[in-house]
Amino acid sequence: MQYVSCFVEGTISESYPGFKGMDDVKIKTQEDLQAAIMVIDDDPITLKNLRSILEKVGHSVSTFRDPIRALKSLDESPCDLVISDVRMPGLDGLSVMERIKGRFPHTEIILITGFASIDGAVDATKRGAYHYLSKPFTPEELRRVVSDAVREKTMREQAEASVINGPVIIGDSLKIREIEDLILKIAPLDCNVLITGDSGTGKELVARSIHSHSSRADKPFVAFNCGGFSEDLIANELFGHEKDAFTGARSRKIGIIETANKGTLFLDEVGEMPLSMQVKLLRVLQERELMRVGGVNPVPLDIRVVAATARELKVAAAEGVFRQDLYFRLNVINIAMPRLSERKEDIPLLVYHFLYKFQRRTGKAVKAVSAGAMNVLSSYAYPGNVRELENIMERALALCDGNTIQIRDLPPDLGKVELYYFDRPDSSLMTLEELERDYIRHILVIAGGVKSDAARILGIDRVSLWRRMKKHGLE
Repeated sequence: MQYVSCFVEGTISESYPGFKGMDDVKIKTQEDLQAAIMVIDDDPITLKNLRSILEKVGHSVSTFRDPIRALKSLDESPCDLVISDVRMPGLDGLSVMERIKGRFPHTEIILITGFASIDGAVDATKRGAYHYLSKPFTPEELRRVVSDAVREKTMREQAEASVINGPVIIGDSLKIREIEDLILKIAPLDCNVLITGDSGTGKELVARSIHSHSSRADKPFVAFNCGGFSEDLIANELFGHEKDAFTGARSRKIGIIETANKGTLFLDEVGEMPLSMQVKLLRVLQERELMRVGGVNPVPLDIRVVAATARELKVAAAEGVFRQDLYFRLNVINIAMPRLSERKEDIPLLVYHFLYKFQRRTGKAVKAVSAGAMNVLSSYAYPGNVRELENIMERALALCDGNTIQIRDLPPDLGKVELYYFDRPDSSLMTLEELERDYIRHILVIAGGVKSDAARILGIDRVSLWRRMKKHGLE
C-alpha cells in the first residue's frame, strides 16, 4: 500500500470548537477504508485525541512526539497514513514531508495547520501535498480527508497495477462488474459475441478481455476496422489473395481472417461493412472456411469472431442495410457498453489509470490530481466517453508544471457552468442574487467543499466567501 501523511498542528481543543468528547463523533464504518496510521505531534493531548477519533472508525493508530523517531519507525514498519504537526522543535512539517516523499514517492500528504494561507496552500500542493486543511476543522472533516486520501491511494495502486499488467477493463461500478462477470461466463464457451455501444466506450478492450480469458489466449488476437477501407480493399485485407489473382499480385497474401486462425478475430465497426462483404463473412461463419481472392481451394478455419458496432444493427437489419442472418450469427451473446456518463463513479480510477499510463510514457513526475481538478473531471458529461477522458488526461499531463494536475491544466470548457437557467421550471432568467448563489454552490462542488480553494477560484478571501455562503444559506 502507499502511505498518506497528514500534518496536524496545535491542540484538539483549538481545532474543534464545541468538541465535548468522542460521543460527538459520527461513525461511517461501512464506507471508511481501514488504515494503519502514524500520528506525529509534540502535544500529547493532540496525540491522544487524534488517536481516539481515528480508532473510532476502525483505523490502527500509533503515536510519536519525536518526528525523527517517527521517521525511523516508518522505515522499519511502513504504514498507510501519517498525521504530523507542522510546527515542531527540531524538524518542521515541510521537512518531514520532503523526507517522506524522498523515501516513499507514492505517499499522499495532507497539511493541516492553524497558520494557513492561500499562498502556503498552493506552495504545499506544488511540493507534493495531497491536501491543505486549515483550522478550525471538525473531527468529521479530518476523517473525511483521511478517508479520501486512503481511498485515492487505493485507486492509484489499482490504476498503476492496471498499466503494468496490461489491458484490463477499468472500473468498479455495477455496470462494469456485470460486464466482467459476463465475460468470465462466456469466454470459455467459444461462441460469437456482439459488443454494442457508443464510440470510445471500450469495445475493443472487452474483446481483448474475452480473448485473454478464453482457451485461445495464447493464439492470435487480430483486429480489423470494417469502416476504414473500400469494398475492394476489405476483400483483399480480410480474405487475402493468390499469386496473379489480379494485376500486381506477385505473391500469395494471407488475409486477416486466416491470420486469426486458431485465435480470435475482432471486427470493429462491423455495421459499416458493405453488403457484398457481409455475404462473404456470413459464409465464413457458417462453413468455417474461406476462399482467397483468385483461389480455388477453400482454407479451413478455426476462429472465434467478436464484433463491435456503434450502430443499432437490429434497426439496420430491419431497414435492409445490414443482413439479418449475419446479425443473428454475430449476436449470439450481446454485451452493451455503457457511456462514461452512466458510470461516473469509475472516473477517478480511470483518471489515475491514464495518469500512470502517460507518466510512464513521458517520464514526467506527475503523481496526483488535485481535489478541484478531480471534481471538474467527475462532473463533465464526456460525449466522447472514455477515449475523450484519455485525451484530456494526456493534455493535462503535458501542461502540468508540478507534480499534481490542477484545474488550470484541464481544458477550460470542462468547468463551464450554464449561468442562465440552472434547471428553473419556468425557464425564466435568474436574478443577480440567485446567480451568485448557484455559482458559489457550483464552485464549492468543484473545490470539493474546501472553502479556501473555492475562495481562491472566486478571487475572494475566506471570510468574504463565508459571509456570502451565510447570506445564501450555503453553510
